[in-house]
Amino acid sequence: MIRAMIVDDDALVRLGLTDLLDADEGIEVVAQATDGVHAVEQATAHRVDVALVDVRMPRMDGITAISRLRAVPHPPRIITLTTFDLDEYVYNALAAGADGFLLKDADPAEILRAVHLVAAGSAMLHPAAARRLIDRYHHANGPRATHAQARTAPLTPRERDVLALLAEGETNADIARRLGMRESTVKAHVSRILTALEVTNRVQAALVARDAGLTTRGDRAG
Repeated sequence: MIRAMIVDDDALVRLGLTDLLDADEGIEVVAQATDGVHAVEQATAHRVDVALVDVRMPRMDGITAISRLRAVPHPPRIITLTTFDLDEYVYNALAAGADGFLLKDADPAEILRAVHLVAAGSAMLHPAAARRLIDRYHHANGPRATHAQARTAPLTPRERDVLALLAEGETNADIARRLGMRESTVKAHVSRILTALEVTNRVQAALVARDAGLTTRGDRAG
């Protein structure tokens, strides 16, 4: 059973998400929080697997809350909730360690899928929002791209292929199928990639890949 927490200062959003998640047999909402301070308190009092965290809240915003949540004894995986007009906040949230993000008006099935994917260790990037967000930073910030390219330079060609597909939101199983590899081999590559890039999760690795321009290459085959 996935233990979830909803963090949002809007009571209607909390109620709607709680009803949605509790209707899934594999998810149980064990805590709700109205801001980042409350979220840390709740995550400390309850073991939480996945936290859905709003970006803009009083007292402590979602970006600050992410780093605080990662410091609790059993840190949850984090999905940032946002809207398109909060691009800069979302980038900062992902860079701080969020495992993915969703639009608040996402389809209910997509929200449930995101919770299951993130709980299982995958990243969840809303495709349209992710491309708009990360492309914006890639094209608008030359030093960021140069730095990212330097960070990915030590990777082997195969690791770069794996990283590029990871950045496109592919699961390990998808990457294995597209590259003609065993899933266990993909997992090993991903582990080495995270270590080489000095990042803590797949989303941060995806940001580096996008900034480095790795996803601009064509389809890859084994």
